Amino acid sequence: MNAVGNLNTLESAPAAHPLGSIGAVDRVENRRWLTLAVLCVSLLIIVIDNTIVNVTLPQLVRQLGAGVSELQWVVDAYTVVFAGLLLLAGTLGDRWGRRRSLTIGLAVFAVASAGAALSGGVSQLITARAVMGAAAAFIMPATLSLLTNTFTDARERAMAIGIWSGVIGIGVVLGPLAGGFLLDHFWWGSVFVVNVPIAVLAIVAARLLVAESRDPDAPRVDWIGGALSVVGLVSLVTAIIEAPNQGWTSVAVLGLFTVAGAALTALALWESHVEHPMLDVSFFRNRRFSAASATITLMFFALFGFVFLSTQYLQFVLGYTPFAAGLRTLPFAAAMIVVAPFSAKLVEHLGTKRVVVGGMLVFATGLIVASTITVSTGYPRLGVAMLLLGAGLGLASAPATESIMGSLPLSRAGVGSAVNDTAREVGGAVGVAIIGSIVASIYRSHLDGNLPAGLPEHASAAAHDSLGAALQVSAAIGPSGAALADAARGAFVDAMARASIFAAVIALMGALLAWRYLPARASKEPEASIDHPGALMSSAPWYLRACACASGHTRLCQCVAEADHELPPCPCTALTSLDDPAEDGSVPVAPDVALLA
Repeated sequence: MNAVGNLNTLESAPAAHPLGSIGAVDRVENRRWLTLAVLCVSLLIIVIDNTIVNVTLPQLVRQLGAGVSELQWVVDAYTVVFAGLLLLAGTLGDRWGRRRSLTIGLAVFAVASAGAALSGGVSQLITARAVMGAAAAFIMPATLSLLTNTFTDARERAMAIGIWSGVIGIGVVLGPLAGGFLLDHFWWGSVFVVNVPIAVLAIVAARLLVAESRDPDAPRVDWIGGALSVVGLVSLVTAIIEAPNQGWTSVAVLGLFTVAGAALTALALWESHVEHPMLDVSFFRNRRFSAASATITLMFFALFGFVFLSTQYLQFVLGYTPFAAGLRTLPFAAAMIVVAPFSAKLVEHLGTKRVVVGGMLVFATGLIVASTITVSTGYPRLGVAMLLLGAGLGLASAPATESIMGSLPLSRAGVGSAVNDTAREVGGAVGVAIIGSIVASIYRSHLDGNLPAGLPEHASAAAHDSLGAALQVSAAIGPSGAALADAARGAFVDAMARASIFAAVIALMGALLAWRYLPARASKEPEASIDHPGALMSSAPWYLRACACASGHTRLCQCVAEADHELPPCPCTALTSLDDPAEDGSVPVAPDVALLA
């Protein structure tokens, strides 16, 4: 049979091969967009749950008698455990199977959500939230690592990551929006119960549509590194969260920072010497990986800090209900949904560096617009700022995330995803803590000179605590209440404007860092893109995939498989893009696949 006959035979061969064979890869590729839909739904419920609980806090006070510190831990238990377990969870997904990690995480998340909804006290709710955070730590890295292993063509992978990034933006907005709707119609536990059927459907869909992938080498788990990462990240995030309340120089906070510093330093030293590291620190020598990670950290520092302020502005200054306030954050989500997938096309023409820097500059412009907001400007100016923020985030976050994932071997996709997710979580936590501290300081300073005369001491103390407390007490003190409310709103808006300038400076620092250190294009810096045997093969044409096996080399024009035999499973080396083959046009070839000269 001639070469054309060989081509036709392989192209029409039934997909009856195990994972790792050409047939299995074809099946994965044919349903890859359905796989992406499953991964996006799985991602969406954990992102929504990170924000939806905020709108339930007033009802928790009334229904469960929660105090201020208890309310804080209802929110923060999820964040602390989530951030602390990300690196370990990503590593376990690489070792034991990423689809398995996803489905186990979804199952635990569903059970913990039901437990949160049925909680009879605050302690039960906090415990359930912590378990939900642990489950989310397994889900989020699995979604991105499975996506990377499914979309191995560079262009499609960039577009898929753009959609994945857009889902995060949607989740940030949908959390308060969905929470407000559910609380208007049902009891407070409904914000957790809604997770259960979605998680169950995602598990079923994952079993049917998502192919399993794992590190084919499957070295033993680095439990010491995992323990050090958990101790370091939990201590760091807890210190950041507690610092605004207890003081940045308090003994407890300094102690937590010391523990975090010691644990993370020990982690770096351990990982640089252990035979099978959980996180290979040599990855950070790759500028594409390290610059993208730092840029994402600064981006989410500014984003989460601003979201913290804008939520209060919408509800306390403009007087919207939680649901109405959520509706007015839709411009942010809409801009991100439109721009994030489009960023992949821009990267093809302009390169990663220009697109990420441009996105950070648009993002900073949105923060500068936000700094001009006053009590009297109302919603329109904030809406413009949100459009710019969403567009900037969509432009910058997807290419930066793709830079992280594209610079690592496919076998380490879980760890790469965990680093990306940890950068977002730590950056966001630091942003809320530092920007919250700046706003609190400016707010109190501005309020001191504007309080109405004759204000009772207890009302003055409450007003200095927060804008929400000031508005609450203003409704109970009679004629001077209106003046107190106006003074508190003015002080908060002034503090928000100055904090927005600070956040814009942080975003500009991210732009400068990306411009200085992020390679213009992926090919400018060598990547660890050739993976270990057994990983899924690329989305290159089938005749290139047939030749992309473990030993020897042949020219691309020779990539024709033997005609009259079913293609046997072979341990194929993955190519992450069509740019990966060697300069001489050669690709690796399996010794057991006959080739025609």
